[in-house]
Amino acid sequence: MKRQVWLVAAASAALVFSTAAPAAETVKVGVIGPFSGQLSGSWGTPFRQGMETYTAQKGALSGDIKIEYIYRDLPTVDPQRARALAQELIVRDKVQYLAGFVSTPDALAVANVIQSAKIPSVIFNAAGPTIVAKSDYFLRTSNTLPEITVPVAKYMAENGLKRVVTAVADYSPGADAEAAFKEAYGNSGQVIESIRMPLSTTDFGPFLQKIRLLKPDALFVFLPAGPATFGFVKAYQENGMKAEGIRFFGLSETQESDLQQLGDAAIGLETSYIYSAAHESKVNTDFQAAYRKLYPNGTVNPATVMAYDGTHVLRTMIEATKGKKDADGAMKAAKGLAWESPRGPVRIDPTSRELVQNIYIRSVQKGPDGRLYNKEIKVYPPAAKP
Repeated sequence: MKRQVWLVAAASAALVFSTAAPAAETVKVGVIGPFSGQLSGSWGTPFRQGMETYTAQKGALSGDIKIEYIYRDLPTVDPQRARALAQELIVRDKVQYLAGFVSTPDALAVANVIQSAKIPSVIFNAAGPTIVAKSDYFLRTSNTLPEITVPVAKYMAENGLKRVVTAVADYSPGADAEAAFKEAYGNSGQVIESIRMPLSTTDFGPFLQKIRLLKPDALFVFLPAGPATFGFVKAYQENGMKAEGIRFFGLSETQESDLQQLGDAAIGLETSYIYSAAHESKVNTDFQAAYRKLYPNGTVNPATVMAYDGTHVLRTMIEATKGKKDADGAMKAAKGLAWESPRGPVRIDPTSRELVQNIYIRSVQKGPDGRLYNKEIKVYPPAAKP
């Protein structure tokens, strides 16, 4: 893949009478993600756009420091390839930091690599709850699956939904989401059926027909973004479940990058997540204005903000260490870091190295312009999280 370079600080002007300007400190950051293939629209492109938006909005770093971002394409979940890319970036390209990672298996695959090489690594998405603990040099600017699942389970219980079916993709994140939901839902009602659907499934009709016959009050769903979500939402509507009042609750199934394609079938779907592009704050308004200057036809989604905030963390670490290779000093600068994100107030817990943040229950609505958006209808503050 062609390497792309961003220079985010100009070299300092030479002093009068000096014979040469001091050499700029160039810090290399490797970014691993799906920059091609089916996942690029939901993850890889938003990652790149979020990083570029932060750089354009915030300008140059302090001092005479430059950053070179080196992108490596990982179009599908492939732990062996993820590990090889990380090793290549560290050994051949001499990166001081890593970032990106969409899937839990890919992030886990590089844990030993970064631990041995002492490479601070910012996870933009991968949400498995055990990832960050696998290396002292992991940080995360997304969320864990339990973190976003517990609030939706509580919300469903608060709404008096007593009979629930869970339907999740049959891989480790799906199992994590299912387990977290059941634990949080507890004795509030009954999970009358737990269904796991193969990742390769494109025909969801049989699963939804079975669920319909069970006549639950609601359905809790976890699916990867993209074609699986489109197929499931379409089948949910076609099987009459929405018309019969069986409510749909999920996590990230209504990402803004996919929302318009889902169409009116998505209206009324309720999800629990870390961000809505409709979030009302000055920081979010300014962020979106900066984004639109770069990408007039683009769409901000949660992955854009994950990378935007991840870039803030990377730059904080680089500035704190003056561009020098100092992994422990960089991590010290990030632990406890707090800032106002487009998603709301956030901070990195100094012990867990996880992001502390609000979780929002969102309902898909149609705006006056005819476009669908995720309306925030309830906020669960960090104190309400596990």
